[in-house]
Amino acid sequence: MTNRLLAAFVFFTRLPFWRIREVPAECFKHVVNYWPLAGWLTGGIMSITLWVTAQILPLSVAVLLAILARLLLTGCLHEDGLADFIDGFGGGTTRERTLAIMKDSQIGSYGVIGLIIYFSLMWSLLSALPLTLACIVILAGDPWSKFCAAQQINFLPYARKEEESKAKVVYNRMSPGAFILALISGILPAVVFLPSAAFGLAGVMPLATSAILILLMKKRLQGYTGDCCGAVFLLSELTFYIGINIVYQNYYIN
Repeated sequence: MTNRLLAAFVFFTRLPFWRIREVPAECFKHVVNYWPLAGWLTGGIMSITLWVTAQILPLSVAVLLAILARLLLTGCLHEDGLADFIDGFGGGTTRERTLAIMKDSQIGSYGVIGLIIYFSLMWSLLSALPLTLACIVILAGDPWSKFCAAQQINFLPYARKEEESKAKVVYNRMSPGAFILALISGILPAVVFLPSAAFGLAGVMPLATSAILILLMKKRLQGYTGDCCGAVFLLSELTFYIGINIVYQNYYIN
């Protein structure tokens, strides 16, 4: 378990966890099981960055710096996946064409526009919240959305051959024990820090988003790719922020 957890932190961040010890290649097949737990780190650093920078800068600037902190921490891993996902599904009409576009290292117009819209929405939604709530929402939304997105490996096969994977690894489906661990890791921050009513609405939205995208991938690709994992996470997280804003605007302001 220790090696698999370490593999997840090596895979999902750019921090030098690899210096601790060499991780067997087999462990990287299980990193998605610990993806929500890695979200404690990425969401935590993003929240801390937001809180600290907001003490000396406008909230809107602090939100931008918090987003930048996570981009640097993860090496834009998920954002690269989102751009490729949008390019593929925007420009491809067949399974083969969609997969070919997603594998292309060059970003297309769909991907550029998609990232602009994504970052604009993310910045706007977090900037609309009070500082303390925004920090809590980030800390809760990152792990929960990763748990929701992780379910695609349980419902879909990998869409390519293992040797064609960008990361050169195909994730194993979760065992019952791994699923429970991922669920607890994903939901715990939200249960602890968010009011139950707020999480009740906002928490359903990433589940629904992930389910819709999984159905879309099943229809178009008959499977998932690593790019799909990143895209589903970011879009699920975005709908989590939308849900929190709906609750905040309608029940806490009015």
